[in-house]
Amino acid sequence: MDEIFKGKFTQQEPIPDEGIAAAIEVMQSGRLHRYNTIDGEIAQAAQLEEEFAAQVGSRYCLAVASGGYALTTAMRASGVKPGDTVLTNAFTLAPVPGAIASIGATPIYVGVTEGLVIDLDDLRAKVSRSKYLLLSHMRGHICDMDELMRICGAAGVTVIEDCAHTMGANWNGTPSGRFGHFGCYSTQTYKHMNSGEGGLLVSDDAEAMARAIMLSGSYMLFDRHRAAPPPETFKRIKYETPNISGRMDNLRAAILRPQLRRLSEQCGKWNARYRVVEAGLKATPGLSLIERPEEEGFVASSFQFLLLDWDARQIKEVVDRCAKRGVEIKWFGGAEPTGFTSRYDSWQYAPYERMPATDRVLSGILDLRLPLTFSLDDCAMIARIIRAEVSAVWQQEAADQ
Repeated sequence: MDEIFKGKFTQQEPIPDEGIAAAIEVMQSGRLHRYNTIDGEIAQAAQLEEEFAAQVGSRYCLAVASGGYALTTAMRASGVKPGDTVLTNAFTLAPVPGAIASIGATPIYVGVTEGLVIDLDDLRAKVSRSKYLLLSHMRGHICDMDELMRICGAAGVTVIEDCAHTMGANWNGTPSGRFGHFGCYSTQTYKHMNSGEGGLLVSDDAEAMARAIMLSGSYMLFDRHRAAPPPETFKRIKYETPNISGRMDNLRAAILRPQLRRLSEQCGKWNARYRVVEAGLKATPGLSLIERPEEEGFVASSFQFLLLDWDARQIKEVVDRCAKRGVEIKWFGGAEPTGFTSRYDSWQYAPYERMPATDRVLSGILDLRLPLTFSLDDCAMIARIIRAEVSAVWQQEAADQ
């Protein structure tokens, strides 16, 4: 009898007991707002910022309401204005081009390779078309950051990193988010730390971070921040920077701080699950795995594989067959956005140019979550089911030819 997987792909681990206790303490105090403190008290949000800055090795950190808000704030603080263009990945999720469009700028999409990273050759061809790159480390895949920074540095392009999927990851030992002018992270439920919604941004640039803090709605209370530039930095910009409130509250910060302390351990668990699925899918006919460079210290809370050059009908059949056996796979090549999947031609609020090589890759990307509520045995079963259904469709197609 065929195996049926019973796990839930959207079920996350519970919040650690320490986080629950801290959250209850905040709620009992009633002081949820980050600036609502009593004498001698350090806000949970301020402590989270200080601890996250230390974790990634940045001078400054700001906790905000969402990863998307972190992106827009980083761009505004870096000087992106309405009418500007911003380079970004063609393979990403809707909040990335959405952040660009929300401030009146226009995305210019850069292609994707079979390694699911930004195409550096395409970037070289387009780098002169903007002063900014919003780089998405989509689904946890990190490109050659040394080469990317050489390309952008030579062209005078400011890099902002979207690290929603790479918290805890690194390239050649440097944490993701520490190459660009800003690094932006998400703490939405399906990310590496879970506060429902939330975000963090880091930078070593004092004036840019001062602008970000003012933008987040500090109401001239910037001296309450600990991982922040000195007060004199704010004197230059505090009257000219608008308040676009998007602060993180103390409740979410309290939930996140214990998760940050065990982030490294959690990352190891995700990667163990990734390796089990990877091993189970090796040498599956018609299926391509994503090669991970030695320099990439990745964190895999999801898994991707390619069915390159397959007919759309065949791919849909694989997805449907796996779904009947309890394995939820998302397909980025579908004509219509579904759930969290979409592609550059889905975002009709922004112009785009066709990229045939990128379209080929996007049409074959299959994606599934690997929550830590799955055991290693669960992951082995998931791989067996995918392997069986991909093989069945592949063999049937061969027989029909």
